[in-house]
Amino acid sequence: MTDTQRSGAGPSTGVPFATTGVPRLGRGVKFRYDRARERHVLLLPETVVVLNATGTAILELCDGVRTVADIVEALREQYGDVPEGQVVAYLAKLAERRHLEIIDG
Repeated sequence: MTDTQRSGAGPSTGVPFATTGVPRLGRGVKFRYDRARERHVLLLPETVVVLNATGTAILELCDGVRTVADIVEALREQYGDVPEGQVVAYLAKLAERRHLEIIDG
């Protein structure tokens, strides 16, 4: 495994959850701005995930309070048409990798 992984929205990974679920960072995962990379990153034990702008926008809204539906709505308010399926797929991918936890809402 490399020290750096890129993260982006991709196809659904089969982690089902309701849009009433509440995403929050996984145990031991930190969301930070990395000055050297000039990007937001997820810091995990022995791994750094460099986020793209879309991933950053989504993760900034994963505060452990907002539901997936709230996050999609907030993204739509800011960016216009945001496909819910792409946001859900991105969150599912992060959940599958244990970067996020989706708490039943």
